[in-house]
Amino acid sequence: MSDDPSASRQRVCVLGATGTIGRATVGALLRRGHQVVCFVRPRAGVGASLTPADVARLLDGAEVKVVDPTDPLSLARDGFAGERFDALVSCMASRTGAPKDAWAIDHRAQLNVLEAARQAGVGHLVLLSAICVQKPLLAFQQAKLAFEAALIESGLRYSIVRPTAFFKSLSGQIERVRRGRPFLVFGDGTLTACKPIGDDDLADYIAGCLEDEGRWNRILPIGGPGEAITPRQQGEALFAMLGRPPRLQSAPVALLDIVIGGLGALGRFAPSLADKAELARIGRYYATESMLVLDPQTGRYDAAATPSTGTQTLFDFYRAVLAGADAPERGDHAVF
Repeated sequence: MSDDPSASRQRVCVLGATGTIGRATVGALLRRGHQVVCFVRPRAGVGASLTPADVARLLDGAEVKVVDPTDPLSLARDGFAGERFDALVSCMASRTGAPKDAWAIDHRAQLNVLEAARQAGVGHLVLLSAICVQKPLLAFQQAKLAFEAALIESGLRYSIVRPTAFFKSLSGQIERVRRGRPFLVFGDGTLTACKPIGDDDLADYIAGCLEDEGRWNRILPIGGPGEAITPRQQGEALFAMLGRPPRLQSAPVALLDIVIGGLGALGRFAPSLADKAELARIGRYYATESMLVLDPQTGRYDAAATPSTGTQTLFDFYRAVLAGADAPERGDHAVF
């Protein structure tokens, strides 16, 4: 290996750069000395609220190009534009997870990006996927898994990163508890467990895929530091940090089944309600399935087999938010 630090610097294209993990990944790549070019949609961010000028300020230090990933012509003309790129990192994901959106972005747009990257001579594609594709019961999981298969079969060097729960997805009840309301759980709060991972720790892991040959041509489940934790433990920790006795309110999973059944029936006549039924199915999935490595032999989730990285725990994050740090914008993925 060369002693010249610049020898390891790469020109990296990033998609999904305006999302929470995308922004952190751009920062991690820049800190490692890479040249970063972000392909962003004409209206990006939560609720498509960011203009190109907003994005340029948000991603300071990176070059920003306005590109429509659903349009192969735009990818070639406005994105790659005959320029050299060593690697591509895709943190792109559908905004809602509804079937139409999922197949359009998590599959078709990703395929467009893959083909354009191959034609541009990109050597390595790092994909931010999700650990829940191990048990693909939902449309967005099936779309992600179909693209994973296409990437593996493409012949391009790949790193498929499947993180466990994000801090932002577990932050929705912080304000609720602070206002004195109970922490909501399904069942007794121990139906599921996860090893949550922070934005910066995940971003550093994603950026490291460009340099660590042990992460090449592999599917990489990854969680944060520490033991797996249940929703009950999350709620108890929040109350302890506030110096209050824990108050947990239980909801039966059957309640979600009733909502799903009702919306599903009405959705046959109203497409918008069909999408709401899918969102309810997503909520039920996360209420009953752990975000850990799934043992294919036993069909059980295995915390010990779920790799860890980083230094920040979910409880560190909770303490920071309670102390005044900004809570992340949760957008279309908010449940509580």
